[in-house]
Amino acid sequence: MDPFVDPLQSRHVLPGEYPAWDHALALLNQDLAATLPDQEPLRLMALPPYADGEPEAVHVSLANGEWHGNSLPPEAADDPATALEAIAEAAQDTLVELLWQAWPLCPEHDLGMHPRPVDGRLSWWCAGERLRRGPSHLRAAVGELDTLVRVSRPNRKKRKSR
Repeated sequence: MDPFVDPLQSRHVLPGEYPAWDHALALLNQDLAATLPDQEPLRLMALPPYADGEPEAVHVSLANGEWHGNSLPPEAADDPATALEAIAEAAQDTLVELLWQAWPLCPEHDLGMHPRPVDGRLSWWCAGERLRRGPSHLRAAVGELDTLVRVSRPNRKKRKSR
């Protein structure tokens, strides 16, 4: 057993290898596209196992293969709800650390939101009340940030005088 794994041995996970994680990542990528449209979709990257008989270590990465944080727990690949929660947390770790910005942001409070199970659905939760910026609230289910009505800002262009 080699105690150090060479990151150059990482590989992109192929579609269908981990179906529950594929589905969860597709939902997360919908939220990413809605909130950071210039960011390429996240991917799953795998490292070889640390020892014989252990599973490979799968991470949520940027499109270029960089990731941050722990690997996804192997048992999270078996249950869709657990898979979604694990993918959401791993995606946040990667985005926050590598882009140096909170994600996703609550447009009402400009605070980072966190995944929280509510009534059987994982949802983005904003802690606005805790920081005295308004009441805490659920923003949307994970995968549905694109359904939010965006706050329209007035056009700040000066009108031409006649």
